[in-house]
Amino acid sequence: MRIAMIAPPWAPIPPPRYGGIELVVDLLARGLAAAGHDVTLFATADSTCPVPTVSSMERADWSRLGESLVELQHVLHAHQRLDGFDVVHDHTLVGPLLANRLPDTTPLVATMHGDLRGELADVYAAARGAHLVAISHSQVQPTPYLPVARVIHHGVETARFPVGEGSGGYHVFLGRMCPAKGAHRAIRIARAAGEPIKLAGKIAEPAEKAYFAEQIEPLLGPDVEYVGELGHDEKVALLGGARSLLFPIRWAEPFGLVMIESLACGTPVLAFPEGAAPEVVEDGVTGWLCADDEAMVAAIGRLDELDRGASRRAVEEYFCADRMVDEHLQLFEDLISGRRATAGTASAYQA
Repeated sequence: MRIAMIAPPWAPIPPPRYGGIELVVDLLARGLAAAGHDVTLFATADSTCPVPTVSSMERADWSRLGESLVELQHVLHAHQRLDGFDVVHDHTLVGPLLANRLPDTTPLVATMHGDLRGELADVYAAARGAHLVAISHSQVQPTPYLPVARVIHHGVETARFPVGEGSGGYHVFLGRMCPAKGAHRAIRIARAAGEPIKLAGKIAEPAEKAYFAEQIEPLLGPDVEYVGELGHDEKVALLGGARSLLFPIRWAEPFGLVMIESLACGTPVLAFPEGAAPEVVEDGVTGWLCADDEAMVAAIGRLDELDRGASRRAVEEYFCADRMVDEHLQLFEDLISGRRATAGTASAYQA
């Protein structure tokens, strides 16, 4: 199978530090290639993913994140080079709107990585001809009218996540520094439990810098440490040494990749039952789903009831990259065979 994979242009594949979508694209590209398929990645030229790469930009520029012209030029450059592919897998925002530019025999699969409760849903509703993939059931609950072809949860490459013993005596918050991610809430919860916390995450955009300066920096102290934006090895060491990951998000985050990264290290997750968290965290087994801040404080006192091995097994048995790759391959094969079987007629898989 010849597969074209279109990545967003904001970070290289894989990303050196922050970049959840880019991590997923890298895993899929490498996993599909390892399964014997011919994968071409459309990404910035500073990408190091070991598959053939076609680039329209020399370097990714995170400072231009969200600029529609940058993304449109990147996607149009890719579409000019899509002849001969069996399937196109697009991870950009504007790309799905161009699905009808492709031949009828070439399905375009679009993974929806964002929150569908706002204007983003209108974009995907207009992407006629694209086969939409959701990353959680929670993500698509507000938009039952969208023709979703599959729900495919993310996975991680378990071999790259050594299991830790949680012997560091601290809790961890890992995420971009913004109010929605809740670093300030994580600090409050850890302090109420009388236990230290380490924070890691990106501080690059003006809003992130302002949030950190106004709401996080004044709270730093001997029990609250910001350790920076970490690379992979530093990140897994931090997660493996933590007693728990605090994931205090109070909005419907579509997935939350950091949760399964934490579980892969054997570190249980304390989260609110928002967004995809109930699809990732098995309450009382791989962490606790907490009704409010007070309940999360109480859950810290119950961490010894949890078996860290259960967290790791949940990733090995389900939230692994192999399962994610296999489910995408099943979708691609279904779409290709469906279109070939109905040449000249509407496919059952068509949006």
